[in-house]
Amino acid sequence: MKFNRKLAMIIGAIVVLAAGGAGLARATGVGDGEKLSGPPAEQAKAAALKAAGGGTVLEVESQDGDGAGVYEVEVRRADGSQVEIHLNAAFEPVGTAADDDKGENEEEEGGEQE
Repeated sequence: MKFNRKLAMIIGAIVVLAAGGAGLARATGVGDGEKLSGPPAEQAKAAALKAAGGGTVLEVESQDGDGAGVYEVEVRRADGSQVEIHLNAAFEPVGTAADDDKGENEEEEGGEQE
């Protein structure tokens, strides 16, 4: 009986935390494809530049559903090519896509680049 109460309390706490996180995301106005700023954007920029091997960050936004991860960072490399780096919540690369800004990106998983 005691075990069931503890389990119920743990599950309840997880549900409350998940709902709070979703509410926080809505309250801060961060939705799919929205531009980001502040500390999360700075962390995403640094991680994406490292994954791309350098370049210039053009845009940081929340994931818009066309690839893996939580964040999308568009980077222009020194050779002029553009790549979209997809990062998870821990700012680790989870995929890349050639960025052609036509909505025809081909996704590669695992952070590999063509």
